[in-house]
Amino acid sequence: MINAPYPRAMTEREPFDLAAYEMRVKSGGCFVCGFLAGEPGLEHELLYDDGDHVAFLSRYPTLLGYALVVPRRHVEDVIRDLTPDEYLALQAAVHKVARAITEVVPTERTYVLSLGSMQGNPHVHWHVAPLPPGVPYEQQQYHALMAENGVLPQTPEQVADLGAAIRAALAHPNPPGHLAAPPQRVDHEVWGVETPSTGTFSS
Repeated sequence: MINAPYPRAMTEREPFDLAAYEMRVKSGGCFVCGFLAGEPGLEHELLYDDGDHVAFLSRYPTLLGYALVVPRRHVEDVIRDLTPDEYLALQAAVHKVARAITEVVPTERTYVLSLGSMQGNPHVHWHVAPLPPGVPYEQQQYHALMAENGVLPQTPEQVADLGAAIRAALAHPNPPGHLAAPPQRVDHEVWGVETPSTGTFSS
């Protein structure tokens, strides 16, 4: 686990072209189905696959460790398109992935929510977003999730390093009520993490 209370790699953001993103999601096909089909340009860092559900890192994270958990089957309504058993199975996958993420990155609170739109990104997907410790109250909750406030810069090496650490935590889960460092940790040097004397949440 990253031990720095306010690593800059977890909080500093860069501007995000929301207009271009909106155009892509409204005019393109299902990005989840495209990713699962191996379509070029829709690659994501896979974290989890149980045959019915998959989880992967967000390509536009606003928080370090931000992931999406989805059913493999293309469904567009989280209530009408899932039976109670299917819904609970999806929630079990969300819980499993979220626990692994919190073992890898410092987390004060885990946000779990279903977003998306019938006008773009309709495939049901749950967001798992770990809020790091020390973020000022006014910059938590929706402020911390909104790409309008910027996204975290990340290199392919950083994404791979983070994905490997989360997969290791998933492979060796701790019992409920016990969160400890996973077998593999995020590489501080790869993420450029430092431990400053003070920190600010940049948006």
